[in-house]
Amino acid sequence: MKLITTFQDEHALIDQMLGSLRTYVGGLIDGTSAPEDGRRFAAFFSEFAGHFHHDREERVLFDALVTEAELPGDRGPVQALVHEHAEMKEWLCEMAPLLERRPQSEDDCVRLRTLTTRYSHTLWRHIDAENSVLYPEGAERLHRCNIRELPDRPMSEAEAAAREDAAALLVRYPPVEDDALTRGDGCFMCRAYGETCGGLEAEWWTELEWEEFFMR
Repeated sequence: MKLITTFQDEHALIDQMLGSLRTYVGGLIDGTSAPEDGRRFAAFFSEFAGHFHHDREERVLFDALVTEAELPGDRGPVQALVHEHAEMKEWLCEMAPLLERRPQSEDDCVRLRTLTTRYSHTLWRHIDAENSVLYPEGAERLHRCNIRELPDRPMSEAEAAAREDAAALLVRYPPVEDDALTRGDGCFMCRAYGETCGGLEAEWWTELEWEEFFMR
C-alpha cells in the first residue's frame, strides 16, 4: 500500500530528526547551538510530524481501519496511538518556547532536558509500534476488505518548508541515539500495552485467527 510506504519513509526522517533534536538541545544548554534553530525544530515536529504525518494517519488510515475494516476506535491500537498523538502535541507546545532561547537557570536546563527526553522517547517507541504492528497488520485487514490503496494529500506550504529545513538541521546537528531507551518491535514495546491496550491479539484478532493460531 503506497500510503503506508510513504508513512514509513516519513518515519525514517522523523526518527533522524529526533536524534538531531537531542543534539541541538545538548548544544543549547552548553551554549554551542544557535537559538534561532529552535523555531525550525519546533516547526518540523509541529507542521511536518504533527499537522502532516499524524493528521493523515488519523484522518485516512485510522479512519479506514475503523469504518472499513470495522476495527475498534475507542480501544486497542488505534485509540492508544491517537492518545499518544495528543499527548505529544501537548508536550511539544510546552517545549517549543524553551527551544528558542538559552536556559537561564539550572531549573530551565532540567525542564528542557526532561521534556525533550520524554517527547523523543515516546515518539521513537511510537514509530516502532506503528512500523512493526499497526502498519503491517492494518494493511492486511484492509486488503481483506478489498482496499488496496488509500487517498493522500500534498503538503501545505508550511509543512513543505518544515520538511525542507530538516535537511540543513540534520547536517548542523548530527543525530544521536539514546542508549537509555530500549527500542524494538511488537506490542510489548508499546507504552499502552497492558495499560490501555491489550495488544494486537486481544484487540484485533478474529475467532478464525485464534483458531488458526491454536492449530499450528
